[in-house]
Amino acid sequence: RIHFAIWKGYGANLPELQASAANAGHFNSLVDDDGVSRRVPTLMEYKGGYYEAFSLAIVRLYLGMQDAVRNNKTALALPKVLTGNAPEPFIRGSYTGLEWLEVGQLRIPVDDEVAALVPYRGPRGSFPYISLADIWSDKVPVERAKGRIALIGTSTPSLFDLRSAPVDKVYPGVEIHANLIAGILDGKLKHKPPYMLGAELLLLVTGGIVLTLLIPMLAPLWATVATVTGMTLITLLDLWLWSFADLVLPLAASVLMTVTLYTVNMAYGYFVETRSKRQLAELFGQYVPPELVGIMAEDPEQYTMAPKSADLTILFSDVRGFTSISEALSPEHLREYINEYLTDMSNIIRGKYRGTLDKYIGDAIMAFWNAPVEDKDHPRNGVLAALEMLRECDKLNKKFTARGWPNLKIGIGVNSGNVRVGDMGSRQRMAYTAMGDAVNVASRLEGRTKYYGVGILVGETTRALVKDVVFKEIDKIKVKGKDEAITIYEPMGLEAEVEKKVLDELKLWHHTIRSYRSRQWDQVEVSLLNLQRMNPGCALYELYAKEVAGKRRSPPPPEWTGVTVFDEK
Repeated sequence: RIHFAIWKGYGANLPELQASAANAGHFNSLVDDDGVSRRVPTLMEYKGGYYEAFSLAIVRLYLGMQDAVRNNKTALALPKVLTGNAPEPFIRGSYTGLEWLEVGQLRIPVDDEVAALVPYRGPRGSFPYISLADIWSDKVPVERAKGRIALIGTSTPSLFDLRSAPVDKVYPGVEIHANLIAGILDGKLKHKPPYMLGAELLLLVTGGIVLTLLIPMLAPLWATVATVTGMTLITLLDLWLWSFADLVLPLAASVLMTVTLYTVNMAYGYFVETRSKRQLAELFGQYVPPELVGIMAEDPEQYTMAPKSADLTILFSDVRGFTSISEALSPEHLREYINEYLTDMSNIIRGKYRGTLDKYIGDAIMAFWNAPVEDKDHPRNGVLAALEMLRECDKLNKKFTARGWPNLKIGIGVNSGNVRVGDMGSRQRMAYTAMGDAVNVASRLEGRTKYYGVGILVGETTRALVKDVVFKEIDKIKVKGKDEAITIYEPMGLEAEVEKKVLDELKLWHHTIRSYRSRQWDQVEVSLLNLQRMNPGCALYELYAKEVAGKRRSPPPPEWTGVTVFDEK
């Protein structure tokens, strides 16, 4: 069954004009939900009868007159209107199969309401207008209208034949039919057959599935690129069908679907990311800098506080002589003193070198690198952070001296190794921390800095992993709790920044310490005298000079290998 548009009224010629007309047709156009006229029902139903559109009637009349002239006929015969159907196998269910009307050799594509899309050439005035008063007064040359189809209509608002068209808000109804007549005769009508609904649905389903699966997998930038690419492809497909196949594929639903999927995914991603950042900030915010929390939020499932084994670089620092400092300052000044120190040191650890601040133990600091966020340069970052902390102490001392406060001296121990890291503690209190032998060694090294008169001591594992820093070998020691001796070092600075005189001193020192372990006491004493001239007041050289003197008085046993043993922590 064909679903004709059913009308309760119609617009047509006045009876006086119709009496002299060779054909007749209705003026009605279909108005879409947005109030715009885009289609004209080529056939309509009115009170059980079927009437053709004015534009179709003009085309039939034109074709009939052409045939009469061509074949020298005296009687005018109008061509019949025939239906064009899709092949029988494609006609199913509610699909009638009606896709076009045939008038002579012309084919008029129609939709499921037997309406044709109007091929608007442009805004109002795309066809020439001639005043009927000028024709009546013989002001218009005959040649201007000769051999042309002339439509008589109105364009003044007072006669109520103005419509809204896609190309103009105010559009004369007579020009709508002029566009349709020209499109039928030129064969330029666009076609929206009923099966295009299925094509649109297929595009929506296919595009929707692809974008639904693809967008969540991509970063926001690439999701935006994918969405724009999808919209571009849909638009290009629509334009190709419009330009080369004269088919109308609605674009709005596909674009709306694409934009909706993108917006929903971006909004969901934003809220999930915000929630993840908030949760991670609650868990790790006191330990790691905000930028690392942002990195963790990109893949929150990768980061948990559950204990795990990991290779970390651990740093301990402590203020030397804090008891005497606290006795020299009032409680208010002591609070300012320690707060300023801890703030500056924490900024270096967390801010500049992106370390994890484990805890404050009074005036001491514990920090580590490579957890919870992976840091491939964690040994280097730990050593450079320690060097920066010593330089910052010099800056703080200038401020403290100006205030009349005691000078600040700190010792730092740095060590690398495999430890257990995660949320650990008791049922009453948990903390994200690191535990293990490498942690204990780092703490012992910090405690030995005062003995050797240096600011930083680094374990041999860390030393082996850092390639662009100059190190000074200090000693081989056995710390409490470890049976094996470890070699300890003092970092002097980046290779590109260490002065030549320091390198010359290091060369002599390393020769000296080899002589020391070989019990060449005379050679060691001479070298130490030269070193003390190069660096007067160096506590390390004074320490070794005392050690040599002691070993001259009480020679070490034959099995002595130059290892210093510490029984205390």
